[in-house]
Amino acid sequence: MATKSAFRITASAAVVTGRARIAGFYVASTTSGTLTLYDNTAASGTQLSGTITPAVGWNPFPVDVANGLYATVGSTIDVTFFTET
Repeated sequence: MATKSAFRITASAAVVTGRARIAGFYVASTTSGTLTLYDNTAASGTQLSGTITPAVGWNPFPVDVANGLYATVGSTIDVTFFTET
């Protein structure tokens, strides 16, 4: 059975480690905040996105990761990622 989880971040961090399915993320607030996403546990490896400036609200980002999901945060953003492992 798959485990569904939510991970809230406000600074650069490893969101999940290992294999996972990412459904997307919810931005609660932002002040010109940006995200760059990687299939890794650090800001290296396979880059899944360029630098994006997401809107407040639900942002679908359906992707399967093999090594984990790392999010590099720029400026100010409060974001929650939704995953399934």
